[in-house]
Amino acid sequence: MKTSGIIAATIAGGVALGASAALAAVPQAQADRLGNDLNPMGGEKAGNGGAIPAWTGGLPTPPPGVTYNAGDRLQNPFSGDSVQYTINSGNMGQYDGVLTEGYKKLLSTYDTYKMNVYQTRRSCAFPEFVYEANKKNASVSELVGGGNGVGKGIMGTPFPIINSGLEAIWNHTLRYRAFKVTRQFTAAPVTATGDYTLQTVQDEAILQWSDPSKGAAEELDNISIYYIANTTAPARAAGSVILVHETLNRALDARKAWQYSPGTRRVRRAPNIAYDNPGTNSDGLSTSDSFDGYNGAPDRFDWTVKGKSEKIIAYNTYDAETAPYDQYIQARHLNQDNIRYELHRVWTIEANLRAENRHIYSRRVKHMDEDAWQLAQAELYDGRGELWRVQELHTIQRYNVPLCGSGTEVVYDTGNGRYLSLAMQNEEPGVNYFADELNPDRYTPSAIRQLGVR
Repeated sequence: MKTSGIIAATIAGGVALGASAALAAVPQAQADRLGNDLNPMGGEKAGNGGAIPAWTGGLPTPPPGVTYNAGDRLQNPFSGDSVQYTINSGNMGQYDGVLTEGYKKLLSTYDTYKMNVYQTRRSCAFPEFVYEANKKNASVSELVGGGNGVGKGIMGTPFPIINSGLEAIWNHTLRYRAFKVTRQFTAAPVTATGDYTLQTVQDEAILQWSDPSKGAAEELDNISIYYIANTTAPARAAGSVILVHETLNRALDARKAWQYSPGTRRVRRAPNIAYDNPGTNSDGLSTSDSFDGYNGAPDRFDWTVKGKSEKIIAYNTYDAETAPYDQYIQARHLNQDNIRYELHRVWTIEANLRAENRHIYSRRVKHMDEDAWQLAQAELYDGRGELWRVQELHTIQRYNVPLCGSGTEVVYDTGNGRYLSLAMQNEEPGVNYFADELNPDRYTPSAIRQLGVR
């Protein structure tokens, strides 16, 4: 299979590039491929001669027949598409080559699990200024701090043509998600019998990497994201607020986090909001560094590019984002009739725990869509090397921004039949991707104390 950039020779030779071998910026001749045989995100423009079509620009605006006004729910631009085939436990062997190990695990574990596969639509699109930044980044971005940070680049994808697994995970971590964003979402830790209590969260972020006034990473004062999450329901959890200052070069300074507890009415430093500590509102079903597929410092793992291949992933999941919670959330897994799957080319990146470090996951295998560097699915292995948890992130083109991002995130615990469904906005107000009122001065411990009043 055709691969992009200097990494092609690496994959062909079976060599794993890690932090010590990362090459950072690519030659100008490679950067010039962006917008030519590669699309502006680094994905191959051409189709595969079969189910995967060529990328022709995606959906940067509402398509014909779709109307959108600020605050509206996104209409499904592909509502006329029908299911082409369904994969289940009985026929999964026919699709072995296009199924990730995670989906094979879910199909073989749950006899009710299925995947409805639709026509592939390469809908991902971003603003032109992101594409322009990507081309510049390809020639200047570099890994710093032993791979624990990124320098010189800014805005969009730091490494649209990758040389290493570390560059790939940084592409996901720093991908364009707009500049100032507010939203309300729900999380549901679901028992094996299907019982759950919705956790409602109002969160907001200033994604400094996407600040249009900045010309390079060095202008960000080593802060890539300011983030606040305020839990508003259920009553027993309401008023708990977290504040995070996410650093860009973790070798210089670690993530800073604080938490306001309504019980004590105090703000305390929260160094546990990192790595494999239990994630907020996850009921122990996920780790702090698993939200958004992966976040935080990459320093406890060695990252390797395994290659690019064609895999079925959750994509253009508009109907899943509007299904009522009582129909969407079911025992053992989400209602699979709501979820659309498509065949896409994905980069597969493997993270192996370094011998000197500890983490509840010994290995993590992550699959990223080539058109967005959006993490779409991942396998999480326990200390014995057994596949334990499976992550799924729904890719959806937000043509109102435009950006290609994730909707629902799911973590399936295949050992006990429980799962966590989070970042759901099915019955919530629309995300505000243009929250110009947000200011860095707001992201202080004293500010979250005021937010936390019940």
